Amino acid sequence: MQDAAYQALLRRTRQQYHQQVAALLEARFPETVATAPEVVARHYTEAGCAAQALLLWQQAGERALQRSANLEAIEHLTKGLAVLATLPETTDRLQHELDLHVTLGPAFIATRGYASPEVEHTFARAWKICQQLGEGPDGPAPTQSRQPPQRFPVLYGLCALYWVGGKHRQARDQAEQFLHLAQRQEDAAPLVVAHRALGLLLYFMGEVAQAREHLAQSIALYDPQQHRTLAFAYGQDPGVAALVLDAYALWLLGYPDQALRRSHEACTRAEELAHPFTLAYMFATLAMFHQYRQDREEAHRHAEAATRICHEQGIPYWLGVGLILQGWARATRSQPAQQLASMHEGMAIYRATDAALFLPQFLTLLAEIYGAASQPDAGLRFLDEAHTVMDSTQERFYEAEVHRVQGTLILAQAADQHAQAETCFQHALAIARHQQARSWELRAAMSLARLWQQQGKRAEARALLAPIYGWFTEGFDTADLQEAKALLDTLGR
Repeated sequence: MQDAAYQALLRRTRQQYHQQVAALLEARFPETVATAPEVVARHYTEAGCAAQALLLWQQAGERALQRSANLEAIEHLTKGLAVLATLPETTDRLQHELDLHVTLGPAFIATRGYASPEVEHTFARAWKICQQLGEGPDGPAPTQSRQPPQRFPVLYGLCALYWVGGKHRQARDQAEQFLHLAQRQEDAAPLVVAHRALGLLLYFMGEVAQAREHLAQSIALYDPQQHRTLAFAYGQDPGVAALVLDAYALWLLGYPDQALRRSHEACTRAEELAHPFTLAYMFATLAMFHQYRQDREEAHRHAEAATRICHEQGIPYWLGVGLILQGWARATRSQPAQQLASMHEGMAIYRATDAALFLPQFLTLLAEIYGAASQPDAGLRFLDEAHTVMDSTQERFYEAEVHRVQGTLILAQAADQHAQAETCFQHALAIARHQQARSWELRAAMSLARLWQQQGKRAEARALLAPIYGWFTEGFDTADLQEAKALLDTLGR
């Protein structure tokens, strides 16, 4: 009856009623405007008062984002964009549209994934607006004074879109542009994000030592109190992200204990922030860190925490990562095949977000488990795909492991294929040495030393492995170094 009566009113009368309700709420119930701006926004929208409605939809979207209610934020901000379309094309309208898109970006990243079409459309449109707003009065040349401050979250969104989508060269160009602009600011916040972004790209492209230089600057510039709100503008907290990536780099460069301390710092900071997407990021990425360390118990604990948060919050990207690593961690030597379904489920969820980042690593983990399940042929097919992805994306940080596992599976396929397997192990060694990746170098050396041991070349095997093992000064409780010591003891007899 209420709906029928409402529809029976003339449109102008309905609009007048909505405007009166909205004005009354603002005048008599300011707490409603503060805590539920979407209620007032709806009345102004129905009243045809676009300017008032637009600001309230923006406010409602920001409030939802701060509560990590990402779907709600998308709904409010999308309504704001619909209202915006009714306004004349002016500079103010462009500014409002930019604000809406910048707020939408992190919500889409959480609910669709970094490389999704929604994220691409949002940040591409936002960057176009930044360029329009930055144009000088006499032409298209942008001036520093006219550049909107939102260009930094927009540039970061484009960086993330490209690197997660597997377009590493484009991502690197964006990250370098980001850093160039950030260095001209008095505010340290853009520099924190820019150094982290460039450090990430260098790490994934296999330039690990150079990556650490940028990550160290990001960590040094980050202030936990001053920069705690950056998580809302950039999706996850850049301080936590820089610490996690530095843990990766330290481990790869051969400093396992320092890397572990960095991972503990990242965990502590993320838990203090209590920002759900940052927590999902932290748990999933630290699950990967413990996978590098061959610590299945810790990898499983972190992956399980990541999947729990991702299920609760609706975060598909990190859910896929969590399921892959959870399956890997559970794949015991006695029954590895039982976890393949979980890993494939995670891969399907991950690929559905249009992501290509980490694919060489995840494909290698799948290959490893197929090998443990006595299916080396299937494992080698996944490694063929890993090589194709690396050639396409230039993601190289896991390349040494791809070659090493390939050699292992070739031997599992036919024990007499020593020459082909040795070629893979030698490739792994050469790549690890070029990248200064001591942890990969140690692992490749162990694989080659075992092969030589089987061939009766015990002296050569020891001569290869002993100097690499002797280089390490910490981390002797890790699986790789314990395994290396045991192998050296065997070779020394």
